Amino acid sequence: MERDDTEPDADARWLTAALDAAFLLLLGGALVRLLTHGRAEGARSAWVLALFLAFGALYLFGRLTAPAPRHGERPTVRHLVWLGAVLALWMVLLALEPSATWCTMPLLFTGLHRLPVRLAVPLAAVLVLLVVVSEVRIASGGFNPNLVIAPVALGTVATAVLVHGRRLTTRQRLLIGDLVRARGELAASERHAGILAERQRLSAEIHDILAQSLSSQRMLLQAAQRHWHTEPDTAHTHVWDAAATADRALAEVRRFVRDLAPLDLAENSLVTALRTLAERDGAPGRAVEFRLDAAPGGPGALPGAVEAALLRVTQQALANAREHAGASKAVVTLTCLEDRITVDIADNGCGFDARKPPRRSRAAERGHGLPVMRMRAREAGGSLTVESAPGEGTVVTMAVPLATGDAGRETP
Repeated sequence: MERDDTEPDADARWLTAALDAAFLLLLGGALVRLLTHGRAEGARSAWVLALFLAFGALYLFGRLTAPAPRHGERPTVRHLVWLGAVLALWMVLLALEPSATWCTMPLLFTGLHRLPVRLAVPLAAVLVLLVVVSEVRIASGGFNPNLVIAPVALGTVATAVLVHGRRLTTRQRLLIGDLVRARGELAASERHAGILAERQRLSAEIHDILAQSLSSQRMLLQAAQRHWHTEPDTAHTHVWDAAATADRALAEVRRFVRDLAPLDLAENSLVTALRTLAERDGAPGRAVEFRLDAAPGGPGALPGAVEAALLRVTQQALANAREHAGASKAVVTLTCLEDRITVDIADNGCGFDARKPPRRSRAAERGHGLPVMRMRAREAGGSLTVESAPGEGTVVTMAVPLATGDAGRETP
């Protein structure tokens, strides 16, 4: 079996030291009794004392050279040989000197401490049986039931305690293993979730930067193609606008690669960035108006993530109004209140039924759209509301609380 590396070494050393100290104390008591009562109980040869000393020396020698197996390991042959020799010498002493029974308890713990349960329990039963036989043999007077009951009770308690401890240790090892595996699975799941979140963020950034820019360029170039022969000046203007849009997209891509804020926010405030976006998004036959509803001085300092989300949501809403709703007019309103800041993007386009999910084909054509806008609002700690009906235009509202607290629940 594998070595149990989770075993606390300090606790193992403490238990071993306690067992050794108990054995030495009881062995010393047996020696004192032998020396003080030897004459009263009959002649004692010197070799009985030598057996006690050899018994103690063999015990300590084996503890150093034949250590008990660790949890999950089989006992070594050396350990089993040492344990057998100690028990054999103890049985000889038990037959010669009744005080040897005092060493039974530490021997019980030594035998049960690390041996498999199938070996430890029979060993404990043999030790208790020998003690009972020895006590009954040397008993004087009438039969005393405590001579049988006491060793059996103590042996049973010792066996139950140690077996229960072994089973608790086994269960603890299993729980630790399960915990380690669960922690590894959780870490892998968190890494996977982080990768998915980062992929979604990158997808949204690419959509905002490249897809919208390419869509604007295509519309401008198509308009230039239509007016190329009839209105060259207008066509050239569309081409220049397409080139300017490509330049801005290139700058955004470079900024995105360096993982910085949107270019408009890096160079301007949120109000200026929204006003510039409204002016830039306007086209012949289509007007975009920006309005600010705030105290003098405009909105105060906002976290960069909140400003970026407000700008990106506005940019996406205007792109949807331009590409899918066919709106001829849009109004962007930034409202700054004491407890929250909101941006409303209203258009007079064809609208849609906001209560019904978009069809798969339409969702695929529209790309990320509303899901990305909702994601950005959640990440900024705010909420997104979409109000629309067929033929009545669309109003997209993003609200972010300025005070610390939970963001409002998103409205579909």
